[in-house]
Amino acid sequence: MKKTLLLALSLTAAAYTTTHAQTTAAKPVGPVAGPAITFEEVKYDFGSVVAGGTVDHTFKFKNTGTAPLVISNIGVSCGCTTPEWTKAPVLPGKTGTISAHFNSTGKMGMQNKVLTIESNATAGSTTVSLVGEVKEAAATANATPAMTTSGDVKMKDDGNKTKVKGDAGKMKAKVKN
Repeated sequence: MKKTLLLALSLTAAAYTTTHAQTTAAKPVGPVAGPAITFEEVKYDFGSVVAGGTVDHTFKFKNTGTAPLVISNIGVSCGCTTPEWTKAPVLPGKTGTISAHFNSTGKMGMQNKVLTIESNATAGSTTVSLVGEVKEAAATANATPAMTTSGDVKMKDDGNKTKVKGDAGKMKAKVKN
């Protein structure tokens, strides 16, 4: 019985030591050997945008490694997102940028546009994303009547309908909101 208990305690201690050693070894003590990319933010929440609107954001990063960092390509999750980035090698301790342009035409609802950064960083590729909601344009914004007149124009809005009347040529228009 004592031998079984002693064996169990030994195995538990060995497992704890191995797990603890692996956990501590995973934390970098200083700069990463080779290039490393560290972003100020990896997700930009743009809130909401009206359908057809655009969002522009610049992600800033720093080379926290010991060798020059080179971004070779940036893949996007959708053709509606266009990236531009620092093309020159980013030296250790220096910064660079990735600009993302999102065009919401044809999109509706919650969006999560992912940019996959391919570089020579020792950790491999990494991602950043634009998130937010594309909302439908208000009916009144789309239904503003265009007119030219030299007479009086009267407009009445009761919250449900907008009525426009004018005396130049007996003009009349109704817009439902």
